[in-house]
Amino acid sequence: MQRIEKVVGQARAAFNSGRSRSLEFRIQQLKALERMVKEKEKEILAALHADLHKGGPNAYSHEILGVLAELNLAMEKLPSWAAPQPVKKNLMTMRDEAYINYEPLGVVLIIGAWNYPFVLVMHPLIGAIAAGNAVVVKPSEVSENTAQLVADLLPQYLDRSSPDYERIVNKRHFKRVLGLLEGQKIAHGGESDEASCFIAPTILTDVSPDSKVMEEEIFGPVLPIVTVKSVEEAIEFINCREKPLALYVFSNNKKLIRRVISETSSGAMTANDVLMHVVVPGLPCGGVGNSGMGAYHGRYSFETFSHRRTCLIKDLKLEVVNKTRYPPGSQERVNVAKFMLLKHCKDCRVGQFLSALLGAVKAVMAKIFSP
Repeated sequence: MQRIEKVVGQARAAFNSGRSRSLEFRIQQLKALERMVKEKEKEILAALHADLHKGGPNAYSHEILGVLAELNLAMEKLPSWAAPQPVKKNLMTMRDEAYINYEPLGVVLIIGAWNYPFVLVMHPLIGAIAAGNAVVVKPSEVSENTAQLVADLLPQYLDRSSPDYERIVNKRHFKRVLGLLEGQKIAHGGESDEASCFIAPTILTDVSPDSKVMEEEIFGPVLPIVTVKSVEEAIEFINCREKPLALYVFSNNKKLIRRVISETSSGAMTANDVLMHVVVPGLPCGGVGNSGMGAYHGRYSFETFSHRRTCLIKDLKLEVVNKTRYPPGSQERVNVAKFMLLKHCKDCRVGQFLSALLGAVKAVMAKIFSP
C-alpha cells in the first residue's frame, strides 16, 4: 500500500510541476512511445507469444500496427485537438468570447486487460499523455510476460519525477542533501527516491541565513531563497561570507550590475544567465580564496599546471654594460643605470629608440669606463 501511495504521490508531484501540460512535452512523450514500439517490436511480439501464443501477422496487426497508427494520429492532430474550440453564440453573447478549453484531469490510472495486453494499455496511455496528464500504468498481471515488458520499457522511454535530471552521486550524499531540507519551507519540489538517489529540483523560501542549508556547499538540486531589502543589503550579505565560486546577478540595470561587480569578489560573475561563462574558452574558470585556486580553460589550464621558470642567458659580448654594477661607483654610472632600467620600459617606441641608439650608447659607455 505504501508503495502505491508513493507512486501516486510522485505522479501527482510531476503533474503539479506543470511540465506535462505543454504541447511540446506531450508530443515529445508520444514520439518516445513511437520509438519504443519500433525499437522493441521483437520483444513485444515475443511477450505476446509467451502469454497468448499470439504471433505472426495477427499479433503485429492487432497489437503493434494499431498502436503506431494511434500515435501518428495523435501527434498530427494534437495541436488542433488541444486548441480552444469556439461555440455558437446567441444575440445576448454575440460580442462575447465563448469557447471550450480542454484541460488535463490530473493523475490518471490505466489498468490493462489480459486479452489484448499491449494495445489495451497503450491506446489509453496515448490519450492520457496527449491530454497532458500524469499517468500511473497497471498492466494485467495475468499476462505476466507482457506486463513485465511494459513495466521495464515505459520508464526507459517516458518521463518519470524526468530522465534529464541528474541523480545524487551516492546514498551518503543523497541523505546529506535531504537533511538540508529538514525544517525548511518547500515552495516547489522536494520529492525524492532513495532507490535511485533522486531528488527533484527544490526551491526553499523564507530561509534563515543561519540555517544549515546556508552553511555548506549544497551540491544538489536545491535553491534556498533569502530575501533582502536592498542592493546594499545583498552586497553586504555576499561580502560577509567566503568568496563564492560564481556570482549571478539578474537586472536590466547595467549600472547596478557593474556596481555588484566592483563591490564584491568571486571566482566568476555572470549577469542575466547562469554558467555561460564556463563555455567561453577565452575566460578563465576558477575560484578565489576558499572557492578554489588556479583557473582552467584553454591557455589558463596550461598556465595553471605549468611552473613559470625564470631563465636569463647573458650575452658575454656586452660585458661593458655590466660594468655599471661593479665598484667603484660614480654618478655617471648611476645615470647610465637609471637610463637603462627606467626609460626603456615606458613603451615600445622608447624600446625601438633604444635599439637604434644601442651602438651610440655602447660607444659612450666605453669612453666612460675606459682606464
